[in-house]
Amino acid sequence: MGKLTQSRLRELLDYNPDTGVFTWLPDLSWGSRRRGVAGSLSNGYVTIGVDGKQYRAHRLAWLYVYGCWPVGMLDHINRVKTDNRVSNLREASNEENQRNVEVGKKNKSGFKGVFWEPSRQKWKARAQMNKKKYTIGRFDRIEDAVAAYEGFCRQNYGEFYVPQQ
Repeated sequence: MGKLTQSRLRELLDYNPDTGVFTWLPDLSWGSRRRGVAGSLSNGYVTIGVDGKQYRAHRLAWLYVYGCWPVGMLDHINRVKTDNRVSNLREASNEENQRNVEVGKKNKSGFKGVFWEPSRQKWKARAQMNKKKYTIGRFDRIEDAVAAYEGFCRQNYGEFYVPQQ
């Protein structure tokens, strides 16, 4: 079977755009197809097996609603990987998607884009845009580095700007 289409998906599953939940439609042929809520968790995402292939539910939601596969990545606007409401999804490049992630586990400052630079004994604010890294500045106080990073992001990231908590 070729690439999954919207019509084939709609033969098998119902999608509720308000909840982001897929449910199996009744199988009219003799046999046992799954019933109830579709999907299981894999790496934090809901995945659903269709015609022998595993798909992430957020990508299926996009296909179900818009009739085409997303061009690139899909970003969960609220950062909740299991929230597959179509209103919580937007197409994104890899770089845009990375702007909407939590602070990394290895980050010791607790703030995105802010790092301690031991050789200079300063807090460094750094951001990335169009595959280029920008050093925004070096600061004595972490608060100043965070503010500089936030200002850069607010000015340059558009709808993918996410204020730090």
